[in-house]
Amino acid sequence: MDLKKNISSYQDSLIYPWSCTRMAFDRMTAQLNRIERLHQLLRERIVIIDGAMGTAIQEFKLSEEQFRGERFREWKGKDLRGNNELLNLTQPKIIQEIHRRYFEAGADIAETNTFNGQFISLADYGMESLAYELSFAGAQCARRAADEVMGAQPGRICWVAGAIGPTTKTSSISTDVNDASSRGTTWDELVKAYSEQAGALLDGGCDILLVETIFDTLNAKAAFFAILNVFDERGLSALPFGKEPQAGENIVPLMASVTFIQKDGDRGVTGQTVEAFWNSISHLPLLSVGMNCALGPKELRPRVEELSKVAPIYLSAYPNAGLPNPLLPTGFPETPESLAPQLREWAEAGLLNIVGGCCGTTPEHIEKMAKAMRNIAPRKVPTTESYLRLSGTEALTLTPEANFINIGERTNVTGSPKFSKLILENKFEEAVSVARQQVENGAQIIDVNMDEGMLDGVAAMTRFLNYIMTEPEIAKVPVMIDSSKWSVIEAGLKCIQGKGVVNSISLKEGEEKFLQQARLVLRYGAAVVVMAFDERGQADTFERKTEVCQRSYDLLTQKIGFPPQDIIFDPNILTVATGMDEHNNYAVDFIRATKWIKENLPRAKVSGGISNISFSFRGNNAVREAMHSAFLYHAIQAGLDMGIVNAGMLEVYAEIPKDLLELVEDVLLNRRTDA
Repeated sequence: MDLKKNISSYQDSLIYPWSCTRMAFDRMTAQLNRIERLHQLLRERIVIIDGAMGTAIQEFKLSEEQFRGERFREWKGKDLRGNNELLNLTQPKIIQEIHRRYFEAGADIAETNTFNGQFISLADYGMESLAYELSFAGAQCARRAADEVMGAQPGRICWVAGAIGPTTKTSSISTDVNDASSRGTTWDELVKAYSEQAGALLDGGCDILLVETIFDTLNAKAAFFAILNVFDERGLSALPFGKEPQAGENIVPLMASVTFIQKDGDRGVTGQTVEAFWNSISHLPLLSVGMNCALGPKELRPRVEELSKVAPIYLSAYPNAGLPNPLLPTGFPETPESLAPQLREWAEAGLLNIVGGCCGTTPEHIEKMAKAMRNIAPRKVPTTESYLRLSGTEALTLTPEANFINIGERTNVTGSPKFSKLILENKFEEAVSVARQQVENGAQIIDVNMDEGMLDGVAAMTRFLNYIMTEPEIAKVPVMIDSSKWSVIEAGLKCIQGKGVVNSISLKEGEEKFLQQARLVLRYGAAVVVMAFDERGQADTFERKTEVCQRSYDLLTQKIGFPPQDIIFDPNILTVATGMDEHNNYAVDFIRATKWIKENLPRAKVSGGISNISFSFRGNNAVREAMHSAFLYHAIQAGLDMGIVNAGMLEVYAEIPKDLLELVEDVLLNRRTDA
């Protein structure tokens, strides 16, 4: 066990003034024991998380001078009253006391006072440089309270969850009415901020990391991306639901909690539905997912019920004490006596694994809640099918009953002259209309490609995706990020809050690079198109297609645990009727390879660029449309799940003139030498 990766000797000495190395080892051993016990407890009963930190702080009626303390007495600029995280340094005894009260009220888990403890939020006070120190101190306050209570109550275990808030900025919503592509923050800035905060929370002694009050799923994806990078650096691992702790593992469980602010309706701040949100984060190794804040129990319950059905992991819920009401003495209508019975009804309905309170709740609320949960079995975690689950602001789940998925091809600078001209002329707002038209014509995914020699592909991909993410009718569908340049693919992945598709990766440059890119696709939370291409070149025959696909599948599933349902093979739709005999069987080989993949590579999907098949007939749209329709008819029967196609220009197979259909199928199925 490499202690240097987990916590420095200096930081150990801040917490424990003796035998730093030995104490660090003992801490990690104790933490592993606590994590094992947490998993056991979650199977036995409903676990209690604490209530509102802000509400508890307000009860102390602290002055500006008390917020500042001696250290920040001469701080220039804005008032510091309201910067709750600063109290971790200036009033640590008060913060520790609040944690202790929640533990004594019956909370099993306490959240650190670090909700805004990263430099993006602290910029409001000009305190960006204090981000690490404030989160580290916040973790220590909670850790001391937990250790104090456990020392006073032998056999009791208290867990500390590092609270990671959404920041005060959004990366999915435009911040400029004159520029739909503007954003308050970027993925890279978020990752930097969250990496620093996660490191501080771990160094301060947290058992769990909790990304909570998620209002922008892209922000949350960046937070988890950062956390998992920190885990890699420190030799840590998350322990997803269903996996038992193993001896020698250094484990920090991850929890996620989303907020829905609208009293009516079924969408979050950025427009996502509950299922779309779950699909967006379903790649993460989470212990639990849940909902908190904004709404009271009455308003939150329908959304919790929906999340409970789709999430095959533990479920948490910690609502506000009702909707805020400034006319009430406490600011919230739900008392401890009124809130606890409502949450007991949730528990009796089988909705809860973890429960607590958010804004307006106090230790008294938690005490009543903990008593109300006694003798009620925890929610039975549902099993869900391993389907390909994509999302924009709406969910797209590919069940066995799903029809063929149309992937709109016109937002591609290499395939659409109109779109290319608009992008090259910097008319991004007009280019958005091309995407909208694709969705209106039936595209369920849109393929976006910016591979053009005259373009800065990274900048163009970023700007265009930011534009369409603000258009509800476009943003509802998943995005396929299409590029031959990895830098452009990554730029696209940093812009989409939903679960999209990367198009594509392959073995062209060898196994090492293939697996490296696949790991990143998985961490960003996307499905992936794998081209039938290896070091020997493009697979053009049935034998080569199946050979490359089998090898790719084995590497992805066995080497890095890539979910097979998130693998989409493209066995290369190549042009027929070129006049070269060796090209005549290309369509047949693709159809045969599709059938083989569906029979031999469990849960994998098959896609392809449909228009490739008819390039020999460019300029003859009547023939091309008939070819596309006939090819799809046979390929879908063989198992083709999706394809990149102009959805508005597909002819119905049964309506193709019989004489044309016969000629087209002679070519596609290679039925005649003179076809």
